Amino acid sequence: MEYLPLEQYRYSWFFKHKDLLIEEASLALIKPLAEQDANQLWHRLISENVNHPELFVKHDWPIKHSTWQKTGEWQSAWDAVDAQLPKLIQNHIDWEQNSIVYFCYHADNIIETTWGVFCSHWKNFLFLDNGPILIGKRRNEVIQFNDNGQFSIGTKAV
Repeated sequence: MEYLPLEQYRYSWFFKHKDLLIEEASLALIKPLAEQDANQLWHRLISENVNHPELFVKHDWPIKHSTWQKTGEWQSAWDAVDAQLPKLIQNHIDWEQNSIVYFCYHADNIIETTWGVFCSHWKNFLFLDNGPILIGKRRNEVIQFNDNGQFSIGTKAV
């Protein structure tokens, strides 16, 4: 896969915000995908039909009610001083810290990182919150974050 240098990523400020600083070692693991690779990954893992979470159609697994088992609130945890992910997410996802994950904003905007980096710096990823999906490489568990401050956790239909 081809990655953009973080400095060239249009939303690099998410990861350089003065109130949510990220150490250099973790910054090196936040890798925005080049547009072509992001599109390929989106169409392979998320949707062949649409390019944005707000446009899912009935054939897309993220729109199916059977995908989602539980919902919770992320906004209050984001506003809190503590950096911990909401407990429901921690309890649902049991991945190794070095597991590769993709934070998918839309077809042209996907970031690859590790589960450990995401867990430590999840607040930085949610400056855009209009439906992004977190999916693990070769994993079925998924999380979708919505702009109403809620998230859904579930299992991607295979």
